[in-house]
Amino acid sequence: MGVTSEVLTLSPSRVARTVAVNGYKVHRCRSNFEIASTPFSVSAFLRFRQLAQWADIIHYHYPYPFADVLHFATQVNKPSLITYHSDIIKQKLLLKLYTPLMHKFLKSVDRIVSTSPNYFITSGILSRYEHKTEVIPIGLDKSGYHAAPAERVKFWRERFGHRFFLFIGVIRYYKGLHILIEAARNSNFPIVVVGAGPVEDELKAHAKSAGVENIHFLGFQPEEDKQALLELSYAAIFPSHLRSEAFGISLLEGAMHGKPLISSEIGTGTSFINIDKVTGLVVPPSDPAAFRQAMDFLWSNPEEASTMGKNAENRYWKLFTAGQMAQSYVELYHKLLAQKSELAELRF
Repeated sequence: MGVTSEVLTLSPSRVARTVAVNGYKVHRCRSNFEIASTPFSVSAFLRFRQLAQWADIIHYHYPYPFADVLHFATQVNKPSLITYHSDIIKQKLLLKLYTPLMHKFLKSVDRIVSTSPNYFITSGILSRYEHKTEVIPIGLDKSGYHAAPAERVKFWRERFGHRFFLFIGVIRYYKGLHILIEAARNSNFPIVVVGAGPVEDELKAHAKSAGVENIHFLGFQPEEDKQALLELSYAAIFPSHLRSEAFGISLLEGAMHGKPLISSEIGTGTSFINIDKVTGLVVPPSDPAAFRQAMDFLWSNPEEASTMGKNAENRYWKLFTAGQMAQSYVELYHKLLAQKSELAELRF
């Protein structure tokens, strides 16, 4: 679409300074230390200044406090925008210390992009910047999801059949899989969990102690196996119960593949992807009984489940393609450049 994009990122080890990834330049600086899961890099200051001087627009991703530091320390005066992925949820104490810098940063950029209207409405922080916030949903490119090899489809079909619930994601505290385990008590439908993460062992122990044997933890799986499981699955389930789940990419993958969805109402992008009783079912968060009821309904009503899956795929094509996302950002970039040109003319 006529935009040259280059990426600045940090790496925990010594690596090649600039590499090509799918035709894009990625500039990597070595991180020197980390605070609350945020890496910091001394060499990034000079590299960021050099790249910012070359660029027409600076596009930040939030939350990432080190980007705020770079923004002010280098005093770069270029049109800028933030893709606002999530409020800071977990680090409440550090948030109090960070808040003055955060608001200074949010005030200084030209635009803020929320990834869903739901998150924009429910974020107390974004409500303060309504005048310069707009919504651009995250999009996926279905053409990049190649059909799974026949032998992998056969392998997983022989193991799970063609009717099972599927969860895909990194296994973190906010994914709500402990709720799914409780919801699955005394059920007999297969539930497949794809992904690894910090609380994986804890959840496996929970399932074992609860006597839940129909949840199958597969750990990390290669793309071809993930694709095979997506194609075979009956429905996509997403029990995330905290606002740390700001959008839900794997929920969108389920919609893109025409699967009925089950998610929880947490005021984020999950309920922009999944519309209750249209594309699937939306239940209260942290409510195993409600989640189980939703699973029972889809399992017992295949025609309704099929209709919801078709609606989910139609909604993907209407709102969530990568092309639509890219076009929206290109239009926003042009607006920012036009505003810069107008200001320059006024000063002249």
